Amino acid sequence: MDSLGYYISQASPTIIVLACFAVAWKYLKPRNEHSLRSVAILVLGDIGRSPRMMYHAESFSNIDFETHIIGYGGSKPIPSLGGQRIQLHYLPEPPKILRLFPFVFSAPFKIAHQIYSILFELMIRIDKPPEFILVQNPPSIPTLALAWLVGSIRGSKVIIDWHNLGYSILALKLGQNHPFVRIAMWFEATFGRSAYAHLFVTQAMHDRLAKDWSLRGRMVVLHDRPPRHFHRASHQESHELFLRLQSSLTNKKILDDFLPRASAPYSTPFTHIPSSTDPPTQTAQSSHGSSAHRATVTSPPSLSLTTPTYAELRLSTLRPDRPALLVSSTSWTPDEDFGILLEALSLYELRANEVDNGDAKLPKLLVIVTGKGPLRDKYMSKVSDMQKQWKWVRCISLWLEAQDYPLLLGSADLGVCLHSSSSALDLPMKVVDMFGCGLPVCALHFKCLDELVKDKLNGLIFKDASQLAEQLETLLISYPDAPRLAALRASLMGSSKKPMNIPHSHLPHQHGKPTEGWEWGSWEDNWGRTIRPLVLSDVG
Repeated sequence: MDSLGYYISQASPTIIVLACFAVAWKYLKPRNEHSLRSVAILVLGDIGRSPRMMYHAESFSNIDFETHIIGYGGSKPIPSLGGQRIQLHYLPEPPKILRLFPFVFSAPFKIAHQIYSILFELMIRIDKPPEFILVQNPPSIPTLALAWLVGSIRGSKVIIDWHNLGYSILALKLGQNHPFVRIAMWFEATFGRSAYAHLFVTQAMHDRLAKDWSLRGRMVVLHDRPPRHFHRASHQESHELFLRLQSSLTNKKILDDFLPRASAPYSTPFTHIPSSTDPPTQTAQSSHGSSAHRATVTSPPSLSLTTPTYAELRLSTLRPDRPALLVSSTSWTPDEDFGILLEALSLYELRANEVDNGDAKLPKLLVIVTGKGPLRDKYMSKVSDMQKQWKWVRCISLWLEAQDYPLLLGSADLGVCLHSSSSALDLPMKVVDMFGCGLPVCALHFKCLDELVKDKLNGLIFKDASQLAEQLETLLISYPDAPRLAALRASLMGSSKKPMNIPHSHLPHQHGKPTEGWEWGSWEDNWGRTIRPLVLSDVG
């Protein structure tokens, strides 16, 4: 019954789209009047949790495009989407009464409601036909068909941004050879074959689809990059962040007696404002340096009744007795095996106990996992039971506001990525964010990961839990004096200053792959070199 329900939920849109096409073609003839320098961006998901599409909207707006972004509400979008040239079109949720009915019955009505809502925004609410329609894939059903339909009726140029392959995600649940997966692949290939332009997150995806699906249209590889405001946090930024997170950390009972004592606003578990009588511990530098000095943090300085002079003002710095901070961002879905991290943390706990009496010790390790998803409660319940016996490791889950997420990455010591890619053709955006904040990464290996993570240059690549545990030990030994971790961070910070070498792959005379090696840059740099010439091709 579940398979039948799933089949109906996937097959119904095709029939409905064809019916909508007939009605729309009869009553909404193609219009010759187009709104030049305009774009409609279709996101069939939470707009605030679709960073690449939000960055697209920001970039189009920056070159004076009238920008419409269509999707669902939920998370708060980035502040720049509040500009005058950007209009947010939130799709309505299906009627709540449908929740009372079985999935087999309610699914077709939910999809019909979704199709109607998207067509209403693209064909009615946006009065003048946009010059471009940019659609995110996946999901493929029904968005690719709807973008093709509206483009045919209104004369808009369709751009497909290939993030992954929708049928490969379905295959995780049903198996690669399941007939429903074959139908989904046919749908995706049929409605995604022809477009004005195709954008790809990797060169591997470009090569695969151009060959196997015979794509028609201009093709551009647009690697994900973070926006310019992502950076390594200063000690003061870290101090202010952990003050804001103080209540979230202190409310978790599992952290009792694990973190160093703190007294806001003078100290947090990771930072403090030293008093004038404290001996110097660490220099205030933008990247989190290290020190062998392990003095405990003194009590807060006493307040004076007089205004302090400039000479008395002291900046916050890192605590020498802080735990190492590891961050992992996950969507809590089957393509990210969180069990690998749990097993690695168990091995780290054992190893930390073994070397506790030696000269080179391992630090306490706080793991913060960010993100929302269906498997979150399952894994966090499991880790809660495991860490009751742990002395050296704690793992907690936090949800952060958009402005605090890059600051957490920029304040952490190490990132871990468990993304395995359903298609082996996409790259994890979370690693892009981490690199943008100067955070070295340990990433799970898959086929095209080397387009982003260069092993031993900007991060480490692991294949199983034992290898990840070894990497954690190698990088964190003698923390906060951790030379191998510092070397990876230095490579990241240095690469952000190098000029980028990005080929204009949409031009017919250039077909080469991106230059080998480790190059970096911001989203704005990358988008300006690749997409701007594509959408302003009429400008000399």
